[in-house]
Amino acid sequence: METTKNTRPVFGYILAAITIFFWGITFICTKALLNDFSALEILFFRFLAAYIGLWIIRPKRQKIEPRDNIFFILAGLSGVVLYQFTENMAINFTNASNVSVIVSICPLFTALIAQYFLKENNLNLWFLLGFLISITGVALVCFNGKMELELNPVGDLLALFAAVCWGFYSLFVSLINRKKYDPICATRRVFFYAVLFMLPLMACGFLVTKSGAQGGMAESMAVTFDKAINAARFSKPLNWFNLLFLGFVASGFCFSAWNKTCEILGTVKVTCGLYLIPVVTIIFAFFTLGEQITLLGGIGAVITIVGLFISEKKTKE
Repeated sequence: METTKNTRPVFGYILAAITIFFWGITFICTKALLNDFSALEILFFRFLAAYIGLWIIRPKRQKIEPRDNIFFILAGLSGVVLYQFTENMAINFTNASNVSVIVSICPLFTALIAQYFLKENNLNLWFLLGFLISITGVALVCFNGKMELELNPVGDLLALFAAVCWGFYSLFVSLINRKKYDPICATRRVFFYAVLFMLPLMACGFLVTKSGAQGGMAESMAVTFDKAINAARFSKPLNWFNLLFLGFVASGFCFSAWNKTCEILGTVKVTCGLYLIPVVTIIFAFFTLGEQITLLGGIGAVITIVGLFISEKKTKE
């Protein structure tokens, strides 16, 4: 029993590290897919594939208390639909660097929401100090030496809203974990409601495309059923690879692993690991896309990791 208690946190950290690594490289896959698909189409196909994949992995139903469905519904709405889609829309209105930095505030909102609703006391001096240090590092990583800060109220507010949505998703995940449901079955149910919420968006996207509307918002919402276009884009093996990776690995596996990690280590502690996603992204982009890492970007990566360790320190009673 003692061995289990000792190895359980280690298992949680391993799951968190794997999840953060895979989430860090999703940007590369999404960037490639945007050549043939809209942001909404990628979102829909990604989580539809994830839902089907989780049925393949765990082909069994789990009995859910009817009143608990509200937590799964709200988790699907906040953590999948609102978070993912508003983050993608924000990039159409402001710099991707701005979005990355603003969304990295997720751990602070998670801690604030957990403290208010779950009465978890996570906001101590070390957490706030680590947060400030990590955000500084994340900013250097995201700008990667290109100090171009262009404030755009619409895009920046959308990115801020996405960060708040992830904070509420973390709250609902904590409430679901308290019920001791199977992580895979629970994640699958979250995705089920998320896909349901996306169906009206897909219908709106089709109408937007049919109307011939132009612009960043229209491009993000575009949905086409044209046979020739679909035949061309779905005939590319790389598109299938990226969609299946985003669906099965980055969504199906990673969301299940993340929810399990939150159960083992605590939601607020695990969420601090999101600081590392931009670090993983620039490193992976360096090797796969040939994007250069500047001195400031490298320093930012180190600062981010230092801030992460500082935020984990506990204030002495």
